[in-house]
Amino acid sequence: MGKIISAIADFIRETDKLLLILCFFASTYGCMAVYSATAHNGSARPLIVQSFCMIAGIVAAVFISRIDYQTYLERWYLFAAGGLIPVILTFFIGFAPGETDDKAWLDLGITTFQPSELLKICFMITFAAHLSHIKPNINKLKYLLPACFHGAIPVLLIHFQGDDGTALVFAIMVLFMLWAAGVSWKYFAVAISTIVIASPIIYFFVMNDDHRARIKSIFDIEADIQGIGFQQWRGRTALANGGFTGQGYLKGSLTSAGLVPEGHNDFIFVSIGEELGFLGCMAVIILLVAICFRCIRIARMCSKDSGKLICVGMFAMLFAQAVINIGMCVSVLPVIGITLPFFSAGGTSLLCLFLGVGLVLSVYMHRNSRTIYLRG
Repeated sequence: MGKIISAIADFIRETDKLLLILCFFASTYGCMAVYSATAHNGSARPLIVQSFCMIAGIVAAVFISRIDYQTYLERWYLFAAGGLIPVILTFFIGFAPGETDDKAWLDLGITTFQPSELLKICFMITFAAHLSHIKPNINKLKYLLPACFHGAIPVLLIHFQGDDGTALVFAIMVLFMLWAAGVSWKYFAVAISTIVIASPIIYFFVMNDDHRARIKSIFDIEADIQGIGFQQWRGRTALANGGFTGQGYLKGSLTSAGLVPEGHNDFIFVSIGEELGFLGCMAVIILLVAICFRCIRIARMCSKDSGKLICVGMFAMLFAQAVINIGMCVSVLPVIGITLPFFSAGGTSLLCLFLGVGLVLSVYMHRNSRTIYLRG
């Protein structure tokens, strides 16, 4: 018993308590928002699932953080297999739940599982291991091109799976991690210029009619208010209803009636806005910004490139999802099915987020030779 108490005390002393507290408050806030957005169904299951995954995620984060992150990097091949195999299985036995048309889930019988969420965490490990290994020669093409191919694997896999929103998140993670690894700005300038020049070709010949309609919708939502623009139009209406302080928890006129499409998931920010107003939305943004900044702070504190890259990968994932999701909800970006980290309903998403938090905590706890209790 004494050893257990000592281990707990050592963990509390050595871990990044601020990051854990921020993630706890964000996910608890998320559980409250999910309950409010689903209460009209008369079922507590979404809240139970979200709460269970939050608790399980925190436990998993603590367990992961106790192991030196270098151990995970040394066994990168296990994480490559663990991340890729479930995604590949979706091409054969995947299914699309609800009203989605992307067969990106696996049915496990008692629950469903979205492999792309786990792939994000596994990719952070494999890509960090790869980039840290080649960092001294990162700007030589014979090293950079294989790294770019490595980064393209999850992007293309998820694209062909049909989930272009998540593919975009992977692409942003790749860019941030390449930048943090020291890739010259000249390569980024060439890449950006190529994308800009090719954008008309991408728009007219690569994107399908649905993609183009979603982009057009952000410029004139009311042009197709009964079709592609309905979700964002309803979302704007709910946000306007909330005003500065909101209509009150569980009292949103659209949210409580279930009239906000995906109000518990992709549009949870809208549900929060209607019930808790501008203040509630700002609380969401402040929590997410604080978590992102903490990831960068830990990256700066770490003495090893691999640890820095893991933290940057986590930051990039959170940053990309938050910006895209909130942009969707306030009608400045097209709807592409991205969830809001720690807030949107989804057990797989929340649990995998905490796996990533566990990696960042491991970087913090093993950032230098000072860590004592895990080396006994």
